Amino acid sequence: MYVPNVSVDVEIKSILGVKLVEKTEGGTVNFDVKARLEEKERRSQMVKVGFRLFLTTKPSLVKFEIEGIATLKGKDANINEMLEVDPETKVPYVFHKVYQQTFTAMYLLSTMLNAPSPPSDLLFSSKHGEPVGDVSVESEATDAEVVSGEPEMQVAAEAENVEAKQ
Repeated sequence: MYVPNVSVDVEIKSILGVKLVEKTEGGTVNFDVKARLEEKERRSQMVKVGFRLFLTTKPSLVKFEIEGIATLKGKDANINEMLEVDPETKVPYVFHKVYQQTFTAMYLLSTMLNAPSPPSDLLFSSKHGEPVGDVSVESEATDAEVVSGEPEMQVAAEAENVEAKQ
């Protein structure tokens, strides 16, 4: 979902890439994604969300871990739309923006490791905008502190078993 009046700024705090085998053979590589999103701060027209991405491959060739903060700015109603879970993919809409902006770092790291890189359209097919594979999300929300008179919620999401051909 594209929300026109919400900007999403992504700041990567840490990135790790580990090549698990010395030589990689050609063939199909499937990527599994686990993602964690947690709301850190909420103010009027601004929300900060912490994220962690874990990408692994089948067969086990390489793994990537990225952690950072995404800052959403815009009208509160529009920000809330971005934090909703997409009913088709079961992934929060903001996660798509986070992945788009962290993909470049993972691509560069995979190039340096001489390992397969995750596809840029890992969550969606570039042709039809359809999900590439099955994605399941577990989410939980708990009350946290109140900032600027608004309750802050912690949201955790796990996206698993996303497959893509390399």
